[in-house]
Amino acid sequence: MREYIDRCECYIHSLKQGEKHTLGEATIIRQLGDNDYLAEYNGVKCHAMFNPFSGRYFVDDKYGVIREPAERGYGSR
Repeated sequence: MREYIDRCECYIHSLKQGEKHTLGEATIIRQLGDNDYLAEYNGVKCHAMFNPFSGRYFVDDKYGVIREPAERGYGSR
């Protein structure tokens, strides 16, 4: 059984040059909600959404990064 939905060419936010979107390979891991997906690009887990008009995922590795919860007993109190 695969541990992900798809590994595909996606538009990657951090690769965007001005107004031009740039493709990169990312892994779509699972669906989180309505058109909200967990993706991984260069080891960074982040949100992605699917654009049915372009037929591609848009991976937000800039503002949509998903941070792992702090270890129990560590962090701010």
